[in-house]
Amino acid sequence: QVQLVESGGGLVQAGDSLRLSCAASGGTFSRNAMAWFRQAPGKEREFVVGISSAGPSTLYIDSVKGRFTISRDNFKNTLYLQMNSLKPEDTAVYYCAARPRFTEVIKTEAGNYNYWGQGTQVTVSS
Repeated sequence: QVQLVESGGGLVQAGDSLRLSCAASGGTFSRNAMAWFRQAPGKEREFVVGISSAGPSTLYIDSVKGRFTISRDNFKNTLYLQMNSLKPEDTAVYYCAARPRFTEVIKTEAGNYNYWGQGTQVTVSS
């Protein structure tokens, strides 16, 4: 059983940066593919970016490419999301998710992820 706790959200202005963290406990973090999803009010939860178990492979949605960077520290059991040049449309609750597979394949469907954090709110004002 993997427990995930996100932190780092907040209220910022357009163009600002935030760094989200997701601390994992239980299980073996390095054997989980990880991802960040987000859910805006009135919208479905969407995949934002994923990273493979060992970390070399990543997959971003087009709207965040060049602005967001995912990384993981398998020694600290922590997943990160560096978000730069934030836009109002990035406003959402951000969730980290774990898929207990030692794999380079990154899945974008939420149903592939077994464990979820409680979410952290990111609000970007214009």
